[in-house]
Amino acid sequence: MAKIEAMKDNLQGDVKQLKNFTPNYRLRVGNYRILFEVEEITLVIYRVKHRQNIYN
Repeated sequence: MAKIEAMKDNLQGDVKQLKNFTPNYRLRVGNYRILFEVEEITLVIYRVKHRQNIYN
């Protein structure tokens, strides 16, 4: 949760914009990935999974 709170204002951290994939962004936290989108002032989190399973 601390990583999500830290990036809420300006997408800090290990954030990558994804190409040809929805949701549009990925945050890397150790071996886990958080897939999310930004809608105006809201972060919409779609998935939090281990890196081996996140894109399936």
